[in-house]
Amino acid sequence: MTVTWVVVADSSRARIFAKNGRDPLTEEAGFIHPESRLHEQELTSDLPGSDGATRGGQRHGKGPRVSPKRHEAITFSKQVADHLESARTDGRFQRLWVVAPPAFLGLLRDHFSAALGGLIRGELNKNLVQLPPDRLRHQLPVRL
Repeated sequence: MTVTWVVVADSSRARIFAKNGRDPLTEEAGFIHPESRLHEQELTSDLPGSDGATRGGQRHGKGPRVSPKRHEAITFSKQVADHLESARTDGRFQRLWVVAPPAFLGLLRDHFSAALGGLIRGELNKNLVQLPPDRLRHQLPVRL
């Protein structure tokens, strides 16, 4: 029988559900990334460093190319994608649905292998990570 996994995620939490035939959604795994909930100030310990150069008598700080908040979201999306990739290679599911807000959905896609991407049957651009399984099921197509 074909097993479909549904990953429901945002930048700080991910839940993975399995759907096997007519059975209800069952939660297979969950991940929490508390760093994504922190404010920018809490993620940086100090002011940006200086590059030592002066222009017009003023020093210019060296800022990160990616904000600390975005860096944490990227880190978490890779963790989720790595888990899905490992489960794919173990044959734990044959189809995948991805439910995430647009920005996080894009980060997840960036980390999906071609093989994993080939198993995706649909995506939903919504933040539904807080929904219980029965309410989540109503947001997905009838024929999952």
